[in-house]
Amino acid sequence: MRAVDIHSAGRPFERRRKRAIPFCPLLPLLAAFAVLVTLVASTAVTWLRPQATQKAPSYVPMGAFLGSGTEGVARVAQFQRWLGSTVTVGRTYLPGDDWREIEGPQDMLVPWARWKAADPRRLLVVNVPMMAPNEAWISLPVLGSLLRGGASGAFDGHYRTLSERMVSAGAGDAIIVLGWEMNGESYGGRCAADPGAWKEYWRRIVAAMRAVPGARFRFDFAPTRGRDTIPWMDCYPGDDVVDIIGSDSYDQPAGKSFADFVEEPYGLRAQADFAAAHGKPLSFPEWGLFRNSDNPDYVRGMHDWIMSHNVVYQSITDYCPHGVWTCAGNPRSTAAYKELFGDVTAPPPNSPSNPTVPPGTTAPPPDPGSGPTAPPETAPPPNAPPPNPPANPPSGPNPPSGPPPATTPSPPPARPEETGAPAGAPSPSRALAGAPPHPPTSRVTAASSAIVAVTS
Repeated sequence: MRAVDIHSAGRPFERRRKRAIPFCPLLPLLAAFAVLVTLVASTAVTWLRPQATQKAPSYVPMGAFLGSGTEGVARVAQFQRWLGSTVTVGRTYLPGDDWREIEGPQDMLVPWARWKAADPRRLLVVNVPMMAPNEAWISLPVLGSLLRGGASGAFDGHYRTLSERMVSAGAGDAIIVLGWEMNGESYGGRCAADPGAWKEYWRRIVAAMRAVPGARFRFDFAPTRGRDTIPWMDCYPGDDVVDIIGSDSYDQPAGKSFADFVEEPYGLRAQADFAAAHGKPLSFPEWGLFRNSDNPDYVRGMHDWIMSHNVVYQSITDYCPHGVWTCAGNPRSTAAYKELFGDVTAPPPNSPSNPTVPPGTTAPPPDPGSGPTAPPETAPPPNAPPPNPPANPPSGPNPPSGPPPATTPSPPPARPEETGAPAGAPSPSRALAGAPPHPPTSRVTAASSAIVAVTS
C-alpha cells in the first residue's frame, strides 16, 4: 500500500500508536552518583577536619594569672566574683633563679594545692623552668652545653625532688607547663641552642617526675604562637612525653587581625592541626592584649577559637597591658571579656563537659558544705591564705594588688588599681611572635617574693 493511501478519504482514521521511548538507566545512575559523591565529600570533610576542632564544649576550664604566691591564691575568689563565673584553673610559676627554687618552694605549692583540693572541678597549672637561672641571658654555646648535660641526666634529681614535693602537697595531678616558650629567646630553657639535646632533656625530666609514686602529672608543650627564633615543631619531644599542645598567644604584632594570627606560619591553625595529627588536646596557658592596645576583637576571636576547639584550659594574663581585671585602660576589652566569659558555672566534676579530672585519676573530696554544682564562691575556700598580701611585702616587682576581701555576699569587687609592667622591666622588643615582652616580666619574677627557706 502506498503511503499516500494510509489516510485516504473514506477510510476510517486510526489513531497511530505512540512509540514507546526505550528506558535509559543513564540519568538515574548519574543522579545517584551525584548524591553519593555529595555524601562522600561531606563525610570526608568531617573526617579530615582536625580532631582538635571536632568538639565544641559548653564550658572550658578558665583561669587568670593573678600572682604566683599566696597573693595569687587570694585573688582567685575576688576575680571570680568580679567575673561571675566559676574559675577552675589556678595558675602559678615556679621561680628559676637557682635550682633550689625549681625544686618547688613549699610555701608556694601548699597554698595552691589547698586551693585545688577545695573543689574537685579545679585544675592546678604550674609553669616549671628547665634551666637555672631561667630569666638571665645565657649564651648559646653555654646553654647548648647545659642542655646536653640535662640530656645526660645531670639535673634529674632536681625534678625528682619537685615531683616528690608536689605529690606530698596534694598536687600530684597538676598540669606541668615545662620549659614554656622554648621557641623564643626569653628564658634559659630555650630550644634553639641544641634542639636535639633539648628534646632529650625534656624526656628525662618527664621520666624523672613520673617515676615518683603518686605522680599523675600531665605535661603541656607550650611554645609562643608563630615562628619566633625557631619553628616550635622542631622542639617537639614526642607523643609519649606530651599530653597537651599549648600556645602562649598575645595580641601582636600591631596592625594584625585575629585572622592573621590563625593563618600565620606556626599560628593557631597550625597548633590545632598539629595537635589533631598527634591526638592531643589544646591549651592556652597565657593569652592577652598587647600591641593593639584595647582590642575587643582579639578577645572575641580568642573566645570563639577556644570554644570551637578541644581545649583543656585557658588562662588570661591579668596584669597590664595584657589584662582585663587589673587594667582600667582596656575598658572595651574588659566589657567583651565579661560578656563572653562571664556568668558561666562549671559543670559537675567528671561530667562529659568537664575535663578537669584526667582519666584514671581520683578527684579530691569536695570542700565541705559545697556540692559539685555550687555557684561561684563568694569567699576564699577554707584553709586558704589570707586574702590580702602581707602588710610589708618584700621588695621587688609584684603583680598588682587586689581589691579588699569580701566576707559577706556583695556586689562584684571594684577593679584593682591599674598597674603596668613591673618596675625595671625593659620595654617590649619582640613584635613578630605571640609571646609576651622580652625580657620576661613579673609573672615569674614576682614568684620569688613568696620564697622562704625550704629545707630538703
